Amino acid sequence: MSAGATGATFAATLVDEWIRAGVRHAVVCPGSRSTPLAVAVAQAAAAGRIVVHVRLDERAGGFTALGIGMATGRPAVVVTTSGTAAVELHPAVVEAHHAGVPLLVCTADRPPELHHVGAPQTIDQSQLFGTSLRWKVDPGVPDEGAAGTWRSLAARMVAEAVGSPRGPGPVHANVPFAEPLGGAADPLPPGRADGRPWHQMERSVAIPDEGLVAYVASMRAQRGVIVAGAGCGSPTAVAALGAALRWPIFADPRSGLRRNDLGATVVGAADALLRVEEISGVLTPTVVLCLGAPAASKVLAQWIASIGKLGSAARSGRHGGRGGTGPEVVLVDPHFCWRDPGRAAARVVACDPNALAEAVTGRLQGSTPTGPAPAERSPWEKAWADAEAAAQGAVDDVLAGHTECTEPAVARQLWRLLQDGDPLFVSSSMPVRDLEWFAEARAGSPVVFANRGANGIDGTVSTTMGIAGAYAQTAADTSVSRRPTALLGDLATLYDIGGLVELTTPLPPATFVVLDNGGGGIFSFLPQAKELDDQEFERILATPPATGVAEAVRGFGVPVAEIARIGELEAALEQAGRNAGPSVVVVRTHRAANVAVHDELWQEVASACRSAL
Repeated sequence: MSAGATGATFAATLVDEWIRAGVRHAVVCPGSRSTPLAVAVAQAAAAGRIVVHVRLDERAGGFTALGIGMATGRPAVVVTTSGTAAVELHPAVVEAHHAGVPLLVCTADRPPELHHVGAPQTIDQSQLFGTSLRWKVDPGVPDEGAAGTWRSLAARMVAEAVGSPRGPGPVHANVPFAEPLGGAADPLPPGRADGRPWHQMERSVAIPDEGLVAYVASMRAQRGVIVAGAGCGSPTAVAALGAALRWPIFADPRSGLRRNDLGATVVGAADALLRVEEISGVLTPTVVLCLGAPAASKVLAQWIASIGKLGSAARSGRHGGRGGTGPEVVLVDPHFCWRDPGRAAARVVACDPNALAEAVTGRLQGSTPTGPAPAERSPWEKAWADAEAAAQGAVDDVLAGHTECTEPAVARQLWRLLQDGDPLFVSSSMPVRDLEWFAEARAGSPVVFANRGANGIDGTVSTTMGIAGAYAQTAADTSVSRRPTALLGDLATLYDIGGLVELTTPLPPATFVVLDNGGGGIFSFLPQAKELDDQEFERILATPPATGVAEAVRGFGVPVAEIARIGELEAALEQAGRNAGPSVVVVRTHRAANVAVHDELWQEVASACRSAL
């Protein structure tokens, strides 16, 4: 077998085995050294076995694959050539690592004889992504003598990406190809019967032991709070747990629990409420059960940390006490990721949150001495429900007084307009916070995505396009169409504007709502805004772009609507939704006014809650 045929056969075997293991999307970035893999993917796409997304920029390609993994729970493979092309994938790999998103990274490389001799596009790629991987492999230049291992290699890549003990994440295969890079594939090494993958990953769910179930169930008489973030488990199961324990649920929109139709007491205004001293001081829980990823709210994080410190002081007998149990923070994570930046957790439990929720709910609703959970709210639940109602009413009252577009109003209105199950991507900085702070509980819920693993503004456009590509394929397979929407800031959009470059195939449909406040709005909330003089603040932090978002987007041939009044948002979204590809709605806001309206909201919530208590 010639070198070209060996490389082509190796690549075709990898692609065939990835497909057998459930991979349905590949992102290809152009380059010469990766020709065997790109051709193998293209041939599989021509046969209808995989969907190919071509991206010019490797960073955009990496985040496109990340978005697909977010939306589907299955890894997409991203293919690049060698050199700095491979380096460009690092931000997406870091995000996938921290966010727990499955991702297959396949970088082509030069053969060993071209390393360390100054050959072009040749760098050391073996340690390229450091510790941000679930697994990595460098199988060497394809050798037909090793053909019996090729399927195992490909199947293991998928298994490691979806089933690692540390949870889903990125896997890197660095594959050197020798010239010639062209050539037709020979017959592939035989695979398993019936199209099964060579290896099938089967991990048992981490079931909570009986002692833990009994311990959590015994706390129903206490004043507890469930803090539910992304990855907290099934919304139905967690809501049932909250109802059975008679505890309120502080629900991040990413949890799927910002709903009022599941029978639980859901608090959406936790950040606003915990800014009120009478709330944070009087409604102090004796236990906080944390499920899923932390919220964006610094106020909530500090409150959880304060609860943990109270419990630690009580247990140690500090402050003149004689020792005791005190408040307790319990952190549940199936992959033992230790998401506890405030060092608040007294107990860290590595178990499946669904299994824990269902077991505790079953115990409380069964024939145990505790008896079935009462249908009515406990006084503790009612106090939080009353505070939530007062806060939501105050938010509505304040925003009703602003006919211009405010960033809280855009987030709140967008949340209301989307249908149950619609995908919504939210960028870091202020958009994810405004959605978390001002989206009230509703019937059903959009499915919220965000790059909150590393919390950067990298790849927001491309991640959205990856989500859109996944949903477009679902629509083609099931005839159920859902157009993704993204809520982004202007700098986040410009930072990843290359994600709108259209190449060989049309980009999938998506609507981008861009909050254009002329720079980095979140910095106006920080102490630096007052510590620096205005000119210095604008130059090094706010960084207003000379090119506006609308002008830049139009340069890519993408339709743009510009609005300045909140009453125009719904019509603009409807118009954008009629376009076959991506559309952008630019919302004009002002940074100073944005700070002022947030202050107004906090003040009115505090006033309303004091009256309600």
